[in-house]
Amino acid sequence: MPADHDASEFIDRDFQSHRSPSVAPATGLGLSQRAPSREEVDSKVAETQQRLAELKRAQEDLERERVALEETRRRQVEFQTGRQEMLQNLTRGVGLLEEAELASRREAEQMAKALTGFREALAKIEVIHEETWTKDNFNVELTRALTSLENARMEWNSARLKFPLLSAQAAPPEAGKSPVPANMPLLLGPHGFGELCRVGFALTWPLAAVVLLGIGLLLAVLLRH
Repeated sequence: MPADHDASEFIDRDFQSHRSPSVAPATGLGLSQRAPSREEVDSKVAETQQRLAELKRAQEDLERERVALEETRRRQVEFQTGRQEMLQNLTRGVGLLEEAELASRREAEQMAKALTGFREALAKIEVIHEETWTKDNFNVELTRALTSLENARMEWNSARLKFPLLSAQAAPPEAGKSPVPANMPLLLGPHGFGELCRVGFALTWPLAAVVLLGIGLLLAVLLRH
């Protein structure tokens, strides 16, 4: 009988070592290339929508923050501009009012002095009573009275130069113009229509008579020829 042979003697060990790496198990083939399921897609859609909602809320928050910052910047610019404007106006106003107050104070002081001088001059003139003068003191009293009048006149003229109010007097009537009599009727006054017609006829009848006379002479000449 033939001798028993070992089956392993017919296996090429080098062939098996080169062939085994190229053979992949059937169970792990194509797991990473499979299509996503509907549940996975729905989950991805929900996650994406959630992220979009979060981004939208963040955008709205940033927009509100931008509006608030712009309003703050506008108020700051308004404050700086208004502050600069009011500083200039108030500084200028303080200077002008201080100058005007000082001028008014000086004018008031001068007016008070002039008023005191007027009262003193008026008192000196009022105490002059020429009916009490006698032959003995006539020249002295007259000289004293003229001196008082001259001092009063100087006080008056000096005050008129300082205060134009004292020169604002009623202007006298112009020379050469005679006053209109009060009983002279006014042609354009509040008269009736009939009276105005009579006045107009009285003013125009001489001219009408001359015109009629000329027409009559012209007709006479024409008829004679």
